[in-house]
Amino acid sequence: MLRIRALAKRYEGPRPRTVLAGIDFDLAAGEYVAVMGESGIGKSTLLNLIAGLDRPDAGSIELEGRDLARLDDDALTVLRRARMGFVFQAFHILPYLSVAENVALPLVLLGAAAGEGRARVDAMLSEVGLNGRAASRPSELSGGELQRVAIARALVHRPALVLADEPTGNLDPDSAAQVLALLRDAVKGNNGAAILVTHSRAAAATADRVYTLTAAGLRAGGARD
Repeated sequence: MLRIRALAKRYEGPRPRTVLAGIDFDLAAGEYVAVMGESGIGKSTLLNLIAGLDRPDAGSIELEGRDLARLDDDALTVLRRARMGFVFQAFHILPYLSVAENVALPLVLLGAAAGEGRARVDAMLSEVGLNGRAASRPSELSGGELQRVAIARALVHRPALVLADEPTGNLDPDSAAQVLALLRDAVKGNNGAAILVTHSRAAAATADRVYTLTAAGLRAGGARD
C-alpha cells in the first residue's frame, strides 16, 4: 500500500544538514506501525514527505501504486483529501464549528452528498464514543474528547493511510491509553493503515511493529524489543 525506497531529505542554509538518508519502508493495508526517535531526528519530516507536504531530495514514495513525485501540487492535494487522514498532538479542531461540523470537514471537501455525510458523521461519532456530543462546541470538551473528535475527522472518509504525529502528547495517561486503543481499532476496522510517530514507549507498544529513526536510517525495533 505504501512503498518507500532510498528516501533522502537535506535542508540547506547556514548550517546545512541531512535529516533523512536511505530510508526504505513498506506498509500494507491493515498494519499499524510506530516510529520512534530522538527529537529533531526527522520523524515529522518523514510524515510530511509521505503526505506530499514536502518533496524529497532523492528516493521515491508510492501510495497505492502512485508515485508522489509524478503528481503536481493540485493532484497531491486531491490525494491527501481522499486517501489520507491526519491526527496531531494539538488537535486542530476548529473552535467556531460544532463537533459534527468538524468531523464532516473531509466529506465536505470531497463533495459528499448531505445525507451520506450526516450518516457517516453520526456513525463515526458513535464509534469514538461521542454520539451525544454532535452539537457541542469544542470549548465544552475535555482534551481526550477533542482528540476523539480529531480521530473521527481523520477516519470519516475511510482513508487508506492515517498519519498520527504525537497524538497523545497533550493527554494524561488514562486518556492517552483510551485514545490509542480507539485509533488502533478504528484504523483496523476500516482496513486502513497507520503510522504513529511518538516519543512514548507505551504508545509505541500498541503498534504491530515499531521502528526507530536514527541518523543511520530507519531500523526495526524499539519499544517492543
